[in-house]
Amino acid sequence: MDILEINTNKKDEVVDITDNINEVIAKSGKNNGVCVLSLLHTTCALTTADLDPGTDQDLLEALRKMLPKISYRHPHDPSHAPDHMLSSIVGTSISLIFQNKSLVLGTWQRVILVEFNGPQTRRVTYKIII
Repeated sequence: MDILEINTNKKDEVVDITDNINEVIAKSGKNNGVCVLSLLHTTCALTTADLDPGTDQDLLEALRKMLPKISYRHPHDPSHAPDHMLSSIVGTSISLIFQNKSLVLGTWQRVILVEFNGPQTRRVTYKIII
């Protein structure tokens, strides 16, 4: 299993990992295929997004507002139960096509790790499939 480590710096944060993934693909020696990413955590997520200035904060704020303020019953630490829920809602894995050793993305599309319980060192597993 191959692992990419990403350090986050804030409680809630969007980290652009597009360049990290392109580097992994370039080093793989494969020209075309699929890169499958999966997190080994339950309080962060993977997705794609437009990262114009401020859109990272818009995304985090919108996600937080989705969850109701209730008495969560998470036995380990109820205060971060919403972090687990947001991770499940957004998702912890993503499959991305690459061509000519580079991700195939839309003009404004970036691959992001969304942190809900930082700061942390996050482990992203990856597999290159041809």
